[in-house]
Amino acid sequence: MPIELRHLRYFVAVAQEGNVTRAAARLHISQPPLSQQIKELEQMLGVTLFQRTPLGMALTAPGQVFLNEAQRTLQAAEQAQQAAVRAAQGRTGTLRVGFTSSAAFNPVVAGTLRAFRQRWPDVQLILEETNSTHLTEALLQRTLDAAFLRPGQALPPGLRVHRFADEPMQVVLPASHPLASRKRVALKQLAHEPFVLFPRAVGLSLYDAVVGACQAAGFEPQRGVETTQLSSVINLVAAGMGVSIVPASLTQIQVAGVRYLGVQGRAPRATLGLAVHSTHPTPTVDNLMRIAQTGPRLWDTGCQP
Repeated sequence: MPIELRHLRYFVAVAQEGNVTRAAARLHISQPPLSQQIKELEQMLGVTLFQRTPLGMALTAPGQVFLNEAQRTLQAAEQAQQAAVRAAQGRTGTLRVGFTSSAAFNPVVAGTLRAFRQRWPDVQLILEETNSTHLTEALLQRTLDAAFLRPGQALPPGLRVHRFADEPMQVVLPASHPLASRKRVALKQLAHEPFVLFPRAVGLSLYDAVVGACQAAGFEPQRGVETTQLSSVINLVAAGMGVSIVPASLTQIQVAGVRYLGVQGRAPRATLGLAVHSTHPTPTVDNLMRIAQTGPRLWDTGCQP
């Protein structure tokens, strides 16, 4: 018969009390079964653990050695149990979170991650920055647990997303542009301007939002240069390579030589969501999603158009 944790608990109680009756009361069992358990333990070990005396139960030399090891084993078992419970609650472990470069400027992303870190400080956060297409692939392949991305009309099967409030977009112009002194501009006034864009393959929803807004204003945007990093759009506009339309949170990028203008009429909107795999989420993923769902919903940087 293998030694079980109950044998160790019974033995430690008797050793600490020095008396079977008191140990039985402490363990909430009767005295005869406890005495029998101690005898079985000694038989399994093949050693005498206690010396029976008129004053109670005294540990033998092997018993003292066994007590030290039994206490360490019970402590390790308790720690293992606590660790399992903490992991099941999502209080420990690793969480791999991806985000697009443009999403990092949105205060909802920083706020969600900050709230998660404050509530579950023992979870290791591993962050990865890439475009929405790669984030989607990583989620499907389970190399990422969650991702802040720009969702399009529909995500691939196997993913679910919590959508945050859509973010208004603004026009960014070179400071030398004739319209740069205005506070707002009608998109049709940019019909003959080259646009600094990002490839549709890596920024599907933002690309469609910009092109769709221009088409709604009655023109197709003239393609200028392209960049795979949305934040680089600002620098290229500053270099005089064209104009662009970006999420308003990117106005935090204060680059010399550019001006941010609001859009007259209905401004295009940038989507943002937290996407996770739809099956078998881990407790840490559930906790992050719960933070996102109960946290701030409204986009607000203090610089809305």
